[in-house]
Amino acid sequence: MNDRILIADDEQEIADLIEVYLQNEGFRVLKFYDAQEALSCIEKEPVDLAVLDIMMPGISGLTLCRKIREKYHYPIIMLTAKGEEMDKINGLALGADDYMTKPFLPLELVARIKAQLRRYKRYNSPSVQETEEVLTHKGLVLNKKTRECILNERPLSLTPTEFEILAFLCEKKGEVVSSEELFHHIWKDEYYSKNNNTITVHIRHLREKMQDSFEKPKYIKTVWGCGYKLES
Repeated sequence: MNDRILIADDEQEIADLIEVYLQNEGFRVLKFYDAQEALSCIEKEPVDLAVLDIMMPGISGLTLCRKIREKYHYPIIMLTAKGEEMDKINGLALGADDYMTKPFLPLELVARIKAQLRRYKRYNSPSVQETEEVLTHKGLVLNKKTRECILNERPLSLTPTEFEILAFLCEKKGEVVSSEELFHHIWKDEYYSKNNNTITVHIRHLREKMQDSFEKPKYIKTVWGCGYKLES
């Protein structure tokens, strides 16, 4: 395994601990205690996934996330302080794929990294993309080969995770899909819990981008206590 994982965290003990666990799994680690140094590395070295702490002096993890998304599509996992709900929401809005709240179990972070890399490689495999069809629904067009999304002839700029959620809902059109099912479909792992609101935040941003009403949705409907669905 030669995947290159970038770590940016000014808490040296945490960064060092993550490095040890990742190296034990065969990953190549690019570790930085300073976001500016991490940014310089990103602009020069290939990276397969980034783990970014949100609270760093100088350039914050959120700013670093935004700058990565301006050029690159590889997965980003944010590390947040306990109780900083707005930081989690902002991170996902800027294009992060997942987050973990400190303190966390290093083995769980490793599991999430592996899950994100599997998803990223699966959806960037030419052999997979060539067989995917175009999905349509009420003026919505998703091309799973080119990863383009059009709504009423207007292009939508979606993060990779937002695209996958919307595509899965299109494939299950008319069926209720639970948050847990969406989570497992996208990340292919078993670390979902009822306290994980990652899917909820992604759905919220999808609705905002689609200008879809929460009260009277045309597209993504919430089925309380069950999940979400696109009306057939």
